[in-house]
Amino acid sequence: MKNISRLRYFIYLSLIILGGCTTGKNALQKGDYDASVAKAVSRLQNSPKNSEAMQVLKTAYDLALQDHLRRINEAKMSNDLFRWESVMYDYQKINQLADEINSCPACLAVVPTPSKYINEVAESKYNAAVARYNLGIGYLNERNRLAAKKAYYEFEKVQNLQPNYKDVKAKMDDAYWTAVTRVVVQPIILNGGPYKLSANYFQQQIDEYIANYSRNKFVIFYGEEQATTQKIIPDQVLTLNFDDFVVGQTYVKERVEKLKRDSVVIGETRERKPIYGTVSATLSIFEKNISSSGLLDMTIMDWQSKKIVRQQKFPGTFVWRDSWGNYKGDDRALNKNQLAITRKREVLPPPPSTMFLEFTKPIYSQLIDNLSGFYNSY
Repeated sequence: MKNISRLRYFIYLSLIILGGCTTGKNALQKGDYDASVAKAVSRLQNSPKNSEAMQVLKTAYDLALQDHLRRINEAKMSNDLFRWESVMYDYQKINQLADEINSCPACLAVVPTPSKYINEVAESKYNAAVARYNLGIGYLNERNRLAAKKAYYEFEKVQNLQPNYKDVKAKMDDAYWTAVTRVVVQPIILNGGPYKLSANYFQQQIDEYIANYSRNKFVIFYGEEQATTQKIIPDQVLTLNFDDFVVGQTYVKERVEKLKRDSVVIGETRERKPIYGTVSATLSIFEKNISSSGLLDMTIMDWQSKKIVRQQKFPGTFVWRDSWGNYKGDDRALNKNQLAITRKREVLPPPPSTMFLEFTKPIYSQLIDNLSGFYNSY
């Protein structure tokens, strides 16, 4: 009996706690009036005769309305440049409360005519757009790149608030092209030779990167031919040149090992019993390494001042390896791995053009990471 009574007590207590949460009473006590209204509305939609939810709704709505109107009056009296956005936000929250109550028939019995401020929202949104527009004009008049970026974002906010306000689209376009940095990428020059095609492929990768670059809308890359065709006056010029490269440095190393193995069957007695002895062999292992490496110089120069904005050097190395071997003596002295290497034969290395391309792969990765890090937040 005690257990049953205790269970009933916990169920009753849980229902009280749950009821307080779902009616919005707890949110009301914490001063979160908007949340309290929302919870009370939700409760009354499911349980239209819930007296506690009715009382919470009436009290919470009155307090929420007073709180938002107080904030609106305080914002209007402030000198904050963006005060109209604060005013707009609070009017919108009041209207949202009204929409929630209007969606609940039981709630309208408690709050028959929830306040809505349609015209006030429109007016505050217009005033907010005016403030953002004037700020954008001020930035734009500074006629420098960083200020133009700020102007662009201000005009973008104006468009969100009042899409057709004055000449905002034209001003936004003007700000964008003032803020943009035009970077002309000069091609890598590598005259003829067996590496020409590989250098062209490396250049194609760079061209593909700059053609698809979109991380920072205020940076536009142009290939040299494209810039010439479109008569682009660059802000910066990016040049890439190999300071030095070496392809096909060959190193061959021979390692000789004397091998012995004991307890190997080397024959039989007349009674056909095994005779054990020691076998030996001389193993020669050849290792060939062909190394190719290069150093790429990246220089970014300001077109007007001719000053270097950034300069980095990126190394790259590729080593092609081969190994083979032979032996003299008894092959039973060799283990499986040693025997396998003696069955290999020296193979031809890749052509120089392939090795050139291979050492440029780590260079390309470094180059792209560096360019991205520099320009993504430029």
